[in-house]
Amino acid sequence: MHGVRHPAFRLQALVLGSSLLLVVAKFYAWWQTHSNAILSDAVESIANVMAGSFALFSLYLASQPRDRNHPYGHGKVEFVAAGLEGLLIIVAGIAMVGKGGYNFFEPQPLAQLGLGLWVSSVAGLANWAMGKALVWAGQRHHSLTLVSDGKHLMSDAWTSAGLVLGLALIKWTGLEWIDNVVAITFGGWIVHTGVQLLRRAAAGIMDEADEPLIAKVLELLHQQWKPEWVDLHNFRIIKYGATLHIDCHLSLPWYYTLRQAHAEVKAFEAAVAQCLGQPVELFIHADPCEPPRACSICRKADCRYRKAPFEREVDWSLEEILQPMPHWRKLLND
Repeated sequence: MHGVRHPAFRLQALVLGSSLLLVVAKFYAWWQTHSNAILSDAVESIANVMAGSFALFSLYLASQPRDRNHPYGHGKVEFVAAGLEGLLIIVAGIAMVGKGGYNFFEPQPLAQLGLGLWVSSVAGLANWAMGKALVWAGQRHHSLTLVSDGKHLMSDAWTSAGLVLGLALIKWTGLEWIDNVVAITFGGWIVHTGVQLLRRAAAGIMDEADEPLIAKVLELLHQQWKPEWVDLHNFRIIKYGATLHIDCHLSLPWYYTLRQAHAEVKAFEAAVAQCLGQPVELFIHADPCEPPRACSICRKADCRYRKAPFEREVDWSLEEILQPMPHWRKLLND
């Protein structure tokens, strides 16, 4: 990303402006109808605006180049923004559960449900379209902020759909207590959405292993594996915004010159980058193989320094490449 001129930043700014208009429309509808369900939707929209503001700032900050104080860049701020968004959503959801429960004991008459139906329908369609656009842009630019904000807006669209159904049911049956049930239900859903976002943000801040991503890299590496790559272990991926940082140990033939080892490391880097299709920085520690133990898993058939015959294929599973020691040592320990 490159600051305010980047398409992702401009898209987020457009969505934020549209969300402000939807907030005004929803609160006007609540003022006219006195519906707790509509109020719950309006309160969540305030959370949308605040979260969108955090997201916009984080996109700008994450796009800044590395500097002396931030040698890995500023991408981690996206996880902070996602966490704040999750907290805001949780607070909004809890507030709406409380408001819906309170009005079971202190009911408030409803009015102009037709206006509420119309506003909620338009808002739901708008949020769905904006959410889909943000998720698409986030996946294209590898931005957790855009994906999180997009999924939040799409979940808001589903709550709007449920809200329309609830208001229609109230209008048809005349049972106004349904409004409180809808508000409490949506409040619970909102809390669930916020917890999911908070969980994902915490995982990113704490550098939790993204096992599906590692498994994807491993599956694609299988197709480009070279016999010279004797062993791979201690494989780790850390996310910094759109950039991935990968640490691993790659075992190479012990007799390779520094020039040959460097060429194999570069080839391995190119293979990983091709697998991921996004900015990636690798820190590869090159290990020499250890004959004769390493020979038992080495597939380099033309090695003139082989001390023992090839015995078995390594099961290059997720569990295997995450282990901290070379596989021939693990086999010896087993």
